[in-house]
Amino acid sequence: MPPVLSMPEPICLIENVDGNTLVFNKDAENILSEISQPVVVIAIVGKYRTGKSYLMNKLAGKRTGFALGSSIQSKTKGIWMWCVPHPQNPGQTLILLDTEGLGDVEKGDCKNDAWIFSLAVLLSSAFVFNSLGTIDQQSMEQLHYVTELTKLIKLKSSSEKKDESGEYKRIFPSFTWCVRDFTLLLEKDGKPITEDEYLMTSLEMKKGTDKKAKDYNLPRECILHFFHTHKCFVFDRPASKKKLRVLEELEESELEEEFVEQATRFYSYMIAESRVKTLAGGFEVTGRMLAVLAESYVKAIQSGTVPCMENAVLALSQIENTGALQDALSKYEREMDNHVLRFPTETQQEFLNLHMECEKEAIKVFLGRSLNDKDQEYQHKLKKLIDNKMNEYSTKNETASRDFCRKLLRQLSLTMEDDILAGKYSKPGGHKLYLMEKLKVMEAYNVTPGKGIKALEVMQEYFSEKKDVEAAVIQADNTLTEKERQLAEEQAQVENAERERAIMEQNNRNLQQRMDDQNRSFEQHKEMLMDKMEQERKMMMQQNELLIAQKLKEQEVMMNGGFQDKMNALQQEINSLRSQNSSKKRRCIVM
Repeated sequence: MPPVLSMPEPICLIENVDGNTLVFNKDAENILSEISQPVVVIAIVGKYRTGKSYLMNKLAGKRTGFALGSSIQSKTKGIWMWCVPHPQNPGQTLILLDTEGLGDVEKGDCKNDAWIFSLAVLLSSAFVFNSLGTIDQQSMEQLHYVTELTKLIKLKSSSEKKDESGEYKRIFPSFTWCVRDFTLLLEKDGKPITEDEYLMTSLEMKKGTDKKAKDYNLPRECILHFFHTHKCFVFDRPASKKKLRVLEELEESELEEEFVEQATRFYSYMIAESRVKTLAGGFEVTGRMLAVLAESYVKAIQSGTVPCMENAVLALSQIENTGALQDALSKYEREMDNHVLRFPTETQQEFLNLHMECEKEAIKVFLGRSLNDKDQEYQHKLKKLIDNKMNEYSTKNETASRDFCRKLLRQLSLTMEDDILAGKYSKPGGHKLYLMEKLKVMEAYNVTPGKGIKALEVMQEYFSEKKDVEAAVIQADNTLTEKERQLAEEQAQVENAERERAIMEQNNRNLQQRMDDQNRSFEQHKEMLMDKMEQERKMMMQQNELLIAQKLKEQEVMMNGGFQDKMNALQQEINSLRSQNSSKKRRCIVM
C-alpha cells in the first residue's frame, strides 16, 4: 500500500457558494482519488465560533491548519478537508472534516445548515458535535437537524413506506458530544458522575405524549436511535478571553492545564476508537470511494432531491467494479509479461500452470476492490477477459516455440543443406549418407532442451519440405534395387505418418489439458469468491452483534423512561437481527 501523501494544510472539500449552492471541489476530489487506503473520517459540527477548528487541528497533530478566526464572523464556508497519515494505523488514512458554523447570521438560510449537517453525517465514520456551556434544552435545539435526518437522507431508493430507521445505526457514524467552556460540577443527586453518564442523563426522555414532551424527546431519541456509539467530553475554557484571540499561537504551557489534559484525552479517544468508514455490509471505504460518495451526495442535493445511500453505493459499485476489472486484468498481464522471458515453456501444462498462478493473483486484486458485484457479473467478465488474454499469451508461447525450433533446425541441418546443394547425395550410396545425416539432425534436435510445445510440428514441417529431396535421393541411388527403393519410400512414409500420429496425440493431450485448466480456473474463481463471501458473512454477523448490543442499550433507556411501544419496536429489530445471524449460520452449514 503506497504511503499517504500528508497534506500540508486543509483544502475545501465542498464549497458553500453564497449560502445556497454546494460545489464539490475537483482539487479535493483528485487528492481523495489517490488514496487507496481505508479511511477513518472524523467530522465536526456545531454553532459557529465554538472552537471546532482547534479540536480538528489537535487531531491533525498541528497547532494551525483549519482557520480558527478571532471574531464573530464564521471562517469556514462549506466543508474543509485535511488528509493525514493515521498516527496509529499505518494502513489507514485519517480524514478530518471541519464544517462551517451552524446558525451563521450571514447566511440566513437554515436549510443550507441542514445539508451541511447531513453531509457531515453521510461522509464521516465519527461525528463530533461541539457546543458551549452545558447540555441543556437550548443546546438540544441547536441539534434539531438530527430530527430531520430521515427527511434529508434516504437509505433505499424504493418508494415503499417501510420503516427503515432501525438500519440507520448500521451505517451512521459514532456520536461524540464536546461541551466547551463547561463550568458545572459533574454530579447527579450529589454523587460524582462521568462525562458519558452526564450525556446519557441528558438524553433521558420525559414521560408524556403532549407536544411539549414530544418536542423535548425527539432530538434525544434520534441521537440514541441513529448513532451507534455515544461519547462525551467536557472542556474548561482554554485561556483568558484576551488570549483566545491568538489561541493557535499559544504554546501548551500557556493554556489552562485542565484544558490541555481534556484535549489530550479527546485526541487519544478519537484516534484510538474512531473506526474505518464502512458501507452497509461492512465494506471499507477508501479515499477514492469517499470522493465518489461525496460527489454523488452533492449532486443529489443540488438537483433538489434527497441523497440516497443505496443509489450512491450502486453508482460507487459500478465505478469500483469497473476499476477492479481493469486492475485485475492489468495485474494478470504484468504477471504473465514477467514469464514471457521463459517462453517457450517445455510443455503445455507448464504454460497452463503459469497462467493459473497469474490468474490467481488477478482474482485477488479483483476481489480486493470489487464491491457488491451482483450475480458476479464483473467477475464473469474478468474470467472471459483473462481467457482471451491467456489465448494471446498461448499464441506468443507457440510462436516462441516455432521460432526457436526453426532456428535450431537451420543450425543443425547446415551440413545436410550444403551437401544437398553440392549434390553429395545424388550418387551411388547417397541415400544411406542422407539417412545418416538426417538421423544425426533428428537426434541432436530431440536432445536439445527448450524447444517448447511446437517441437514435433516444426520438425514435421521441416522434413515434409524435404520429402521431394529424399525421394530424388532414393531415385538417384542406383545401388538400390527397385524393391529397396520401394521399401525406402514406404519407410519414409511410415516415419511421416508416425510423426503425424504423435502430433495428433499431443494436440489431443493439449486440448484435454486446456479443458481441465478451464475446470481448474472455474474452481479457483469459485473458491476465492466463496472465501470472500465467507469473510463478508462473518463481517455482517459481527456488525449485527454490535447493533444488537447497541439496541439493547437503547432499549434500556426506553425501559427506564417507560416507553413500552418503543421498547417493543426495538425488540422486533433485535429479533430480526438475531434471525439474520441465525439464517447466515445455517446457510454456512449447508454450503
